[in-house]
Parts: sequence; C-alpha cells; structure tokens
Amino acid sequence: MTATERAHALLNRVHALHDEWARVARGLDDETVRAPSALPGWTRAHLLSHLARNADGLVNLLTWAKSGVETPMYAGESARDGDIEQGAYRSAAEIAEDVVGSAARFVEVASGLPDEAWAVRVRARQGREIPAEFVLWLRLSETAIHLADLDLGYDFARVAELLAEEFEIVVSNAIGMYGGELPSVLLVAVGADGTRHEWRMGTGKPVKLTGTPGEVLAWITGRSDGSTLDGVAPSLPHWL
Repeated sequence: MTATERAHALLNRVHALHDEWARVARGLDDETVRAPSALPGWTRAHLLSHLARNADGLVNLLTWAKSGVETPMYAGESARDGDIEQGAYRSAAEIAEDVVGSAARFVEVASGLPDEAWAVRVRARQGREIPAEFVLWLRLSETAIHLADLDLGYDFARVAELLAEEFEIVVSNAIGMYGGELPSVLLVAVGADGTRHEWRMGTGKPVKLTGTPGEVLAWITGRSDGSTLDGVAPSLPHWL
C-alpha cells in the first residue's frame, strides 16, 4: 500500500467523523450552542470554533508538506486563542457552517496531496516534528475525542466505537501528548468482544490498569480520574 493509499483509507475515517459533526452542529440552536461543554471554561460554541480552526491549522501543515514552504499551524498561541474566543460569539448557524466548511477544506487539501508529500516532516502545534501523514491521525483524534466533550450524548464508549480499528493508535498518540515524566503503567483495554490492547508507559515496575476502551480513552485524555479502571490510577503530567 502506498502512502497515498494509506492516507486515503484514514481520510475516509476522518470524513465519517466530519459527517457526524455536521449532523450535530447543524442541529444546535443558539441557546444550546451557548451552554457549557464538558471542557472547563468553554461553551459548546468555543469547542465548535476550536474544531474549525484546528482543521484550518492542519491544512497549513499539509500545505507546508506539499509546497515545501514552512507554514506554521497557527500564527501563535494568542492568535489561536483569540480566534476561538471571537468565533464563539457567532450564531449557531454561522458556527455550524464554519465547522462544515473547514472540514471540507481539510478533506479537499488532504485528498490532493501527492504521494511523496506524506513523508515530509512538518512541526505540530507543540513543536514536535511529524510526517505529514500523522496530520490525519491528529485530525481523527480531535474529531473523535471532542464529540464526548460536547456533552450532547456522546460518551467515551461511543467514541471508542467510532474510532474502530484506529483506537489503539489514537490512545498511543494521546500518551505522546503529555509533557514531563509519565508514571509507570501497563494500560490495558478489553473490549466487549474480548479484544485486548496494551500500552506500556514510563519506566520501572508498572501499575496495571484495566478497563473498557471507553474508560481507558477517557483517562488517558484527561477526561477521567481513572476511578472506573481496575487498579489505582496515578496522576498524569500536564497535557501539551
């Protein structure tokens, strides 16, 4: 399978999640979109605006990979935060069309990337170098995990189902998003069908934590204190 074929297979999964977001966003009225999300300090409007600007930021990285001209994901942290804040005070209809339009732009640019561009190294928001192909994983993670953050009926069990075969890599990516030293943990997710995934974190003798895919995903993304897992969950360092 070529890099383009791998990318397009993953892009199909991203496209499916975009469709899920389009359906949800277009069903929100102004009152619902102004209500708090599950993320402290953010309304659903903030979260939806963030998702749209994330798409545009990732388009910048794909453009960098295609052109060879360095194009940062965001102009800066203050610009990113300002765009989200400003965008959160639009009407529900405007926000929904921004979510849909930015998602379509992402898919269009990703679909047109030549095979050799997927291996080009770009820098993500946190400064780490990644191949352009990894941009698709970043978008997949954003569009999946933030569905639960909307607090509109998507729990992490449902999110884990939507990720399907990409679940294992999304958790691995989340582990890589922490700054500082990770606690020593053997993290185990066991699905209803008995499917088992394991991740090793930190060094030294690990604490074993076991849970459903949804419980594992919620803890490793900082949305849960881990009390539903089998085992005593340690504290995680700060999220980058």
